[in-house]
Amino acid sequence: MKLKTSLYAFILALMPSIAAAEEAAKLDSGDTAWMITACALVLFMTIPGLSLFYAGMARSKNVLSIMMQCLTITGIATILWVIGVYSIAFGNGGDLNSVWGGLSDMFMGSLTAKDANNALPLVGTIPRSVHAMFQLTFAIITPALIIGAFAERMKFGAIVAFVSAWLVLVYGPVCHWVWAEGGFLYSDGVIDFAGGTVVHINAGIAGLIACIMVGKRKGFPTTKMPPHSLVLTCIGTGMLWVGWFGFNAGSALTAGHGAGMAMFTTQIAAATATITWVGIEWIFHKKPSALGAASGAIAGLVAITPACGNVGPMGALVIGFISAICCFLGATKLKQRFGYDDSLDAFGVHGIGGTVGAVLAGIFCAPALGGIGFGTGHEGIGSQLTAQIVGIVVTYAYSGVITFILLKIIDKVIGLRVSEEEETEGLDIAVHGEQGYNL
Repeated sequence: MKLKTSLYAFILALMPSIAAAEEAAKLDSGDTAWMITACALVLFMTIPGLSLFYAGMARSKNVLSIMMQCLTITGIATILWVIGVYSIAFGNGGDLNSVWGGLSDMFMGSLTAKDANNALPLVGTIPRSVHAMFQLTFAIITPALIIGAFAERMKFGAIVAFVSAWLVLVYGPVCHWVWAEGGFLYSDGVIDFAGGTVVHINAGIAGLIACIMVGKRKGFPTTKMPPHSLVLTCIGTGMLWVGWFGFNAGSALTAGHGAGMAMFTTQIAAATATITWVGIEWIFHKKPSALGAASGAIAGLVAITPACGNVGPMGALVIGFISAICCFLGATKLKQRFGYDDSLDAFGVHGIGGTVGAVLAGIFCAPALGGIGFGTGHEGIGSQLTAQIVGIVVTYAYSGVITFILLKIIDKVIGLRVSEEEETEGLDIAVHGEQGYNL
């Protein structure tokens, strides 16, 4: 009897250790390694990928200003993410959880608070710290995309103020609506696998509002303003393309079938859009351009982003084809028709491409068309399309209105635009006291 009692007591003593071991076993080292790699790939998209892509399309007197803005945004987003934007995006907002995550996880204390089994928190099979870092890279690149709309003419201080407020008031809430459990668009079954709505539509409409409010560049559209270095733009395109595999395949949060299909569909859509854009230029302009190839690649990458984990290879091919046509028209005909100066086509490619991708995700997710199925609560294309359109409209409206209000306030307080003399001289010298090329 004594032996049985002692054995029973020994087993009871081991129970917490066994439970902790079982909890720890849920962490998958392969998934974690892949997600750490994906974090690096997505950060690589902004610095140096987007920096070079945008800088090459700017004039030489503004090349450093673009790179400085991307670097600064990387720093601002990281600090604000830790302070409170992560909590707004992925926290639990209690009674208001459908619209925001609250501030209960300010300064990200949840990352170090162990549970009852002495185990650190997980998101699926990866550490929450890795998930937080991965999502941070999205928060970095989203406002960086916006600067392409008002490149070469906005005050550096105004950009800092705008990006800071926009991350808190726009990016955090929209991210929560779409990606956080309990967010109202998440609950409505909106498909956005890797950021068509959260990143591209969100940034695209903000860019459109910003470029209109800041005004056109001096001399636009009568003065020619060609890219100063398409070599830099093409290098940036290659970096973005490679980094996008982390962006899309990483959004599966595992190193499994979902990541593999997201990577494959991303490649298919990007390649198809590249060739389609080049073909359009060849037919109508008689000369296929490197800028067109680069623009087509980004258009395909943007459009497949919301759909990449939910559609099959043929769906990706169609999405790439349609996105190239729509983004080409957006970056040329639409801009000419309405006369706004979207300098580097932030809206023309990201806003329109994200919209096209979000809509087509609702069609090609259908199993009959090679997809993996509809979102939660939807049983057909019509129902899913309705949810997709609601998500698009809500994001356009919210991001557009808050962007307008923020820019109005900033304009009243410090002004949005550099002086005419500074714009003529170039922002590199006028704002930063440096120049990109010392020849």
